[in-house]
Amino acid sequence: MSYITLYSFDNYINANLRMMQLQEEGINCWLKDEHTVTIDPILTNAIGGIKLMVHETQKERAADLLRTMINREKENRACPNCQSLNVEYIVSNRKPSNWFSAIFTFLLGDMAIGAKKVYHCFNCGHEFEEVNDSPSDAPVGR
Repeated sequence: MSYITLYSFDNYINANLRMMQLQEEGINCWLKDEHTVTIDPILTNAIGGIKLMVHETQKERAADLLRTMINREKENRACPNCQSLNVEYIVSNRKPSNWFSAIFTFLLGDMAIGAKKVYHCFNCGHEFEEVNDSPSDAPVGR
């Protein structure tokens, strides 16, 4: 059996959620490098993250299902300012406390202090902490 990489994740939670959703839809898939990234997250970029491997005969259907899942998730993260879906969860560097955190991390080693993660809209620049968490109940692909 020949498998191909469909998508790469930077954390095991999202990778496992997507894998389980695809398996519920009858897609034959598994995660490559999951244990390595889980045990040592610093290696995530070095090995290319956790790879969602899909049997090549199911790659088109799996890609369509995954695209639908990601788009549905993005709909729940619309910017409250401009309603754009071009929103990502990032570490904000706009506050002075984050710059102090970076300096202390450099001086003290691995002790990150006060880094704040927010949702950032790349269309209007608005940053916010809350998102619409009402999940869509419609089944994917059926």
